[in-house]
Amino acid sequence: MELLERASTNEHERVVFGTDSAVGYRGIIAIHNTTLGPAVGGIRFWNYSNDEAALEDALRLSRGMTYKNALAGLPFGGGKSIIIGDNKTLERESIFRAHGRFVETFGGHYIAGEDVGTSPSDMEYVRQETRHVAGLAGRSGDPSPSTAHGVFRSVQATAKYRWGSDDIAGRTVALQGCGNVGYHLCKELHQAGVKLVVTDTDPVRRRRCVTELGAKEVQPDEIYGVEADIFAPCALGGILNEQTIPKLNVEVVVGGANNQLLRLEHGNMLEKRNILYAPDYVANAGGVINGCIELLGWERAYAFSKVHAIYDTLLSIFEIAKTDRIPTYRAADRLAERRLGSVNQDGRVHNS
Repeated sequence: MELLERASTNEHERVVFGTDSAVGYRGIIAIHNTTLGPAVGGIRFWNYSNDEAALEDALRLSRGMTYKNALAGLPFGGGKSIIIGDNKTLERESIFRAHGRFVETFGGHYIAGEDVGTSPSDMEYVRQETRHVAGLAGRSGDPSPSTAHGVFRSVQATAKYRWGSDDIAGRTVALQGCGNVGYHLCKELHQAGVKLVVTDTDPVRRRRCVTELGAKEVQPDEIYGVEADIFAPCALGGILNEQTIPKLNVEVVVGGANNQLLRLEHGNMLEKRNILYAPDYVANAGGVINGCIELLGWERAYAFSKVHAIYDTLLSIFEIAKTDRIPTYRAADRLAERRLGSVNQDGRVHNS
């Protein structure tokens, strides 16, 4: 395993590139902040256009994990890891064991888990090389249902704040991304009486929601202009930007994707259009909360209650935004930074 450490960024404590040419492995681990504890964040397996795009994703995702863990009240910092390549590969054991060796070099300062392009069975391969991994089969397992339930509770909270009731029966949700989280969210929304309009780059995933849940399907580039009450991004990040925001025909944006805003100023664009935005790292925190079954020994019922409480956290953020006259994404950051500051009074990040 060859490691190349980048100089720390303005925000990040440590960013490292790892390669293992013998098995065709290339990866990145980024640790953003360990004020609250060891950095926790999933392993994203994706075929990036170039290394700079992979690095940018690692930096943005790890920062999001710091704020996500802070607002969820967890004793963890923020980190993320990237495997660069085709996540459909059949050579999974060698790739994930190489990544496990990479994780092990951090000596417990970073704890890995499942994310886009990975599964609990992949985590078992990582486990063969390091004990600093969660999301294992038979333990906390697949975090997708918990992530989806947290997003569902966020949909209810945004409905309560925008329309005065969290009864969403009869509402229309335009959902982007019918993967693990999106599919489970569709099921909960369907059970609540929601009308679904869905899209995904994979037509098989789209059709599953149509066949099983009565959803209407549209092509991927059509989802932004769908007339609906809520837009639910559940695919990759950066989809709220200067091209897509003007197309939105909704009152609320709340979904399971990370880094939905391409840049923070796009949160201001939503605000100007009077579209209520549920900050992504608040809404999608159910997965990392589920991981505490392994990481902290929580009972499943207790973990579920914490996921359920995302509703109250989001309502608090909306109230802060209203009182301070700031966009909701800034209100969420402010609340997270308040917790970070309460632990680290001198305002500096201390490495573990």
